[in-house]
Amino acid sequence: MDLVGACRAFVSVMERGSFTTGAAAARMSQPVASRRIAALEELFGERLFERTSRRATLSSFGRDMLPAARRLVQAADALLHEAETAKRKPWRLAVPHNCSTGSLARLIADAQEQEVILDLHTGTPAQRMELLRSQQVRAALITVPADEATWSVPLGLAGTAAAGARRVYLATLRAGRACPDPVRKVWIQPEDDVPHIRDPLTRLRDALGLRPVQLAIAADLTNAIAEVLRTSDLLLCSAAQADELGLDWRPIGEITLSRGYSLAAAMDVNSQHVQARLGSAISRCLGPATRTTTPHAVAAV
Repeated sequence: MDLVGACRAFVSVMERGSFTTGAAAARMSQPVASRRIAALEELFGERLFERTSRRATLSSFGRDMLPAARRLVQAADALLHEAETAKRKPWRLAVPHNCSTGSLARLIADAQEQEVILDLHTGTPAQRMELLRSQQVRAALITVPADEATWSVPLGLAGTAAAGARRVYLATLRAGRACPDPVRKVWIQPEDDVPHIRDPLTRLRDALGLRPVQLAIAADLTNAIAEVLRTSDLLLCSAAQADELGLDWRPIGEITLSRGYSLAAAMDVNSQHVQARLGSAISRCLGPATRTTTPHAVAAV
């Protein structure tokens, strides 16, 4: 039995003094309203309305039950209102600052199709973690090693000159002692200034005999791109990012690197539920990224 629906019919019929107009006001047919009120009377074992009048007149028992029925209907209406408000409340999510405007817009649009309103906050890996720790966002895409990631984005090197080979080998950047400055550099953007990407590149640089300055950490992405555009330097980035910037992209010959991402959520958020609804949209925004078969769980913050 739909107790709330029955009480709604009871209250509406009483307020309008008619089964017909009361049922219409409650957005149900007159027969449905009559059946629901009859079911309520059967449940209580007493009549709610006198049946001898043309108007819907409350019985003595009906007058006693009316206040409680009205409170139940009002509470149900308040609950429905809160549910609608909660669905419309923006869901704050921290995302990489190097995602393009177009990809972020598509993520918002894809989320709306899942009835999720996103409020995106962009930042570097460290900034995203701080946003989550300070509870300024409900969840954040954090950087993790590729073997621990839910989404993985392959990285390579991009520059203004088309590479003749299918891969770019860092060994080709090695300059002799007599080589004048400036030497060619590989720029690491802030998104990739994390140990599981920066440290393997640093070890490879040293193993190949490159100069320390040839692996440069960029203060920001814009200036790193500017250096690549005006010189023969290279930018560590994804293929999609290189395409957006109009740069020629190739994988690295000596090493395989990927950005790894997982969704870290606040204590009151089910991250796997969010991934199930927005996983494909997040994947498209990041790269596109390769998504693992089973999402990795991330400890709540």
